[in-house]
Amino acid sequence: MKIVLIAGGPSAERDVSVNSSISILRALRENGHEVTVIDPVFGSSQPGEDEILSHKASKESPTAEELARLRSESNRKILDCFSGKIFDNVDFAFLGVHGKFGEDGRIQALLEMRGISYSGSGVFASALAMDKDITKVVLNSKGIGTPSWIAVTRSEYSGPESLSARIAESFGYPCVAKPNDEGSTVGLSIVSPDVEDVQLGSAVELALSYSEKALIEQFVKGREITVPVIGDEVFPVIEIRPKGGFYDYEHKYTKGMTEYFCPAQIGEEMTAAAQKSALIAHKALGCSVYSRVDFIIDSNGSLQCLEVNTLPGMTETSLVPKSAQAKGMSFNELIETIIQLSIKGH
Repeated sequence: MKIVLIAGGPSAERDVSVNSSISILRALRENGHEVTVIDPVFGSSQPGEDEILSHKASKESPTAEELARLRSESNRKILDCFSGKIFDNVDFAFLGVHGKFGEDGRIQALLEMRGISYSGSGVFASALAMDKDITKVVLNSKGIGTPSWIAVTRSEYSGPESLSARIAESFGYPCVAKPNDEGSTVGLSIVSPDVEDVQLGSAVELALSYSEKALIEQFVKGREITVPVIGDEVFPVIEIRPKGGFYDYEHKYTKGMTEYFCPAQIGEEMTAAAQKSALIAHKALGCSVYSRVDFIIDSNGSLQCLEVNTLPGMTETSLVPKSAQAKGMSFNELIETIIQLSIKGH
């Protein structure tokens, strides 16, 4: 097939998406496809493939100011890209992008307007899963546990004092503050109880610098696991153990800072419960093709769902490929399965 691989994009996970795209590109070509690599931020005049794929994920996420500048410079170019000749006579678009624009339904809508099939979930499911606040409402309605939370918009926020009182009444400290629609723990802070007002103000302001809405969530300590769903099938559970601290941007993208165990050694009963909950969450949000559902097993042995990722990382050492490998599916087979499921679904 003639495939366009979409990399980069204007999100906080821009560099991370390049790492995914490098692995996806290799697999697509080894599977015999004709592939063109593009980055929408360059518009209709694309640089060479090597230049697009030269940006690797750093240990630190980009600042909100850097993202604002990138988006202001690229919005018109992105429209030119999708309306131009690049997508003429294309059979399929593989999404190597992550985060805003990649996972929130916008790129999916543009591709649907061009009549091009693409990898992963559709417009509505992508937008729904990217909105953490609404996702948690849906999860609760399906009986899936999720940490207690408060959502506050930029226009509603008047300072940490009144918000701190709401937190104390609802779930207390420590708590987590994060943007409502970013991934890879970008803009996330853990607020401890000793200097809560000072920390809370800085944490909420940081989250709101990345998003119009901040989520303040109960901090749940426990074992972190993740469950891929591919098609209508749940794959082996992975346990994530960061070496010190929590599973933040640095731990995710710095080699050796996190240990992974697949299949997770959590017992048959917990494994079955996690896989069942992951499939319910996947379907409740309308996801299709594939997703990755993240959980914490709390101190009471209960599952708490953190989020559903509709375009999870796809390097050969990312979590979904690790799980697929444990099931006996190679990376190249995984990529081809995603293509076939996507074409069937769209």
